[in-house]
Amino acid sequence: MHELTAAYAMDALEPDERRAYEAHLEECERCRAELESFLEVTSALAYATAGPEPSADLRGRILEAARADRGTVVPLRPRRLVLATPRVLGFAAAAAAAVAIGLGVWGASVAGDLGETEAALGRTERVVSVLADPAARSIAVDGASGQLVVGGEGEAVMIVDGLERAPDGKAYELWVIEDDVPTRAGLFSGGGRSVVPLDETVPPGAVVAVTLEDDGGVDAPTGAPIVTSQTV
Repeated sequence: MHELTAAYAMDALEPDERRAYEAHLEECERCRAELESFLEVTSALAYATAGPEPSADLRGRILEAARADRGTVVPLRPRRLVLATPRVLGFAAAAAAAVAIGLGVWGASVAGDLGETEAALGRTERVVSVLADPAARSIAVDGASGQLVVGGEGEAVMIVDGLERAPDGKAYELWVIEDDVPTRAGLFSGGGRSVVPLDETVPPGAVVAVTLEDDGGVDAPTGAPIVTSQTV
């Protein structure tokens, strides 16, 4: 039952599994706490990454095209997605596709920036695969609001809320620190809520830290961590 928490948070259970899990949830404090953490993480998916900046005349071109093709517009009826087994793989693919729409894939194709779109999709798929992992755990962080989510194989996603956007020429850099040895694990710009898949796995006993570094990153931290996870 404990392993169903992530799938329940992402509405990926079959009806009978959902009923059984909800009955279990009434009696299990551990699952209630884990579910609360996963619900916070899934709500952050919409902020997982930013799409490309649209051109200034994009809105006008969209409206002109819509007026010209008004007769061909067909309203879409929302449908509840029924996921096939294996649950985790099926849901990861479906969720990645759904999130991609929110990230502006269509707008990016209009702008002609396919490379950036593919990179955004890759990051989103990595985030979803960790969140959909039944063995994923939520690790508290110090220094900011957020959490570190670590999958069963060590793949991880850092969620940080409230960090100011990095100044020009700077970036936030992630580090996996094991036995006091830091390993570079990714960059992000901050501002609002950041949902960042790590480039390195996080082994048991390690911590994840965030420092402010020069844009492009450095080989070793140059200052004290701004955010630090608890030990994994």
